[in-house]
Amino acid sequence: MPLEMNREVFITCAVTGSGATQDRSPHVPRSPQQIAESAIDAAKAGAAIIHCHVRDPETGAPARDIAFYREVTDRIRDAEVDVVLNLTAGMGGDLVLGGTETPLPPGAGTDMIGAEERVAHIAACLPEICTLDCGTMNFAEADYVMTNTPGMLRDMGARMTALGVMPEIEAFDTGHLWFAKELVKEGVLTDPALVQLCMGVPWGAPDDLSTFLAMVNAVPESWTFSAFALGRHQMPFVAAAVLAGGNVRVGLEDNLFLEKGVLATNAQLVEKAVGIVEGLGAQVIGPDEVRAKLGLKKRAPAG
Repeated sequence: MPLEMNREVFITCAVTGSGATQDRSPHVPRSPQQIAESAIDAAKAGAAIIHCHVRDPETGAPARDIAFYREVTDRIRDAEVDVVLNLTAGMGGDLVLGGTETPLPPGAGTDMIGAEERVAHIAACLPEICTLDCGTMNFAEADYVMTNTPGMLRDMGARMTALGVMPEIEAFDTGHLWFAKELVKEGVLTDPALVQLCMGVPWGAPDDLSTFLAMVNAVPESWTFSAFALGRHQMPFVAAAVLAGGNVRVGLEDNLFLEKGVLATNAQLVEKAVGIVEGLGAQVIGPDEVRAKLGLKKRAPAG
């Protein structure tokens, strides 16, 4: 797709994630109440979309309890600020092999479930958007594999489409975009699609500009894309994404610091992103404009 600066930019805030960051910053929210409150503050700061995982309120470990998701989404929906809800559907594909000499049976931390269970909280909460990690990838840990087979992705994608929830294609490498285009071609996903370019996540696409532009150029012109990078590269990629024609994602899922040595809140990261976007001469758009752009509809949860 041709590179042209985006003049109307939406900001996604990924408020907590599923990484082991809960003990590295007091600002990483754990309980459903804390996650919702942090999301609401981020929305007030300028985030049009809130991307949510949930955690065990006691330990902070990543969780996929439907009751936690329901409480988070209910609290956000009941708030005085409007925002587009985006829930992860990435949990339940965790494979930890037993080591180089004895890979089987799988080791502790393995969490492999079926497609119906992986999207059960999406069916229960009916967010406007949910994520679809469009490929299997070796993650940072030695024997951990983020597992998303073509069959699983076809099944999950079809369920999301049938629910009327827009999948946000999470592309961690160029091959993930290749398969996403195949899912659209097959009619599993609708066209135009929404893509999140995930840069610098070991061991996916590195966060250098050459790779980023290769990812951007692989996105069909009719699709909408957003991008993020981890850690200290989060804010530079706010500028890079806008200049490349995209939208931006910030938040504590991907970066804990406002500047060197200064721990951030989600709202502070959003405020900083707003400053960068506006400093480039672009406008930060709100949730209603995002809904119009992406064809989204707010809905009440099932039951």
